[in-house]
Amino acid sequence: MISNHTIESITKRRSIRSYKPEQISEEELNTLLEAGRYAPSAANQQPWHFTVLQNKDIMQKIKQDLKEHFKSSGSVRFQQLASDEIFNPFHNAPTAIIVSGSEKALMPQADCAAALQNMLIAAEAIGLGSCWVNIVIHLFNGEKGDFWGSELGIPVGYKPMYSATFGYKALTNMPAPPRKEGCINFVR
Repeated sequence: MISNHTIESITKRRSIRSYKPEQISEEELNTLLEAGRYAPSAANQQPWHFTVLQNKDIMQKIKQDLKEHFKSSGSVRFQQLASDEIFNPFHNAPTAIIVSGSEKALMPQADCAAALQNMLIAAEAIGLGSCWVNIVIHLFNGEKGDFWGSELGIPVGYKPMYSATFGYKALTNMPAPPRKEGCINFVR
């Protein structure tokens, strides 16, 4: 395999669920957001909107409302999370980013996924930890979804699709789990 800084960032990136409490710098945050903005998108529509969460009180309220939503979800897994005292959808990260997509776009789900993936790889490249935490998105499907969309400044006509946490890694040098074999087929 050819190796360079980009490939190394992709292969070394891990889902980090343990962060140091220090907030990331504005320069690091702007780097992540620019990486997201430079993702490919269908017909170059760039249909994303990024909501940066760094307010601990707001993140705590989101956690509580998400747990309330999970209690009545009908999902055994979500109900277990709702009763788990230490459950935190943000893994105590100092920063989370929600990626919303325009409902009028051609392919907003693919476009927003590409934007978030760019941010995850950029985080690794600049020494930050990250974790794709889509569990937060369930909040927007509940009875408080409209409230939180408005509270967080998500534009009307945009749907929250993905979210991730970012911060300084509390643990480093985590080995990669084995990669699944037999998932490649060649037609030459």
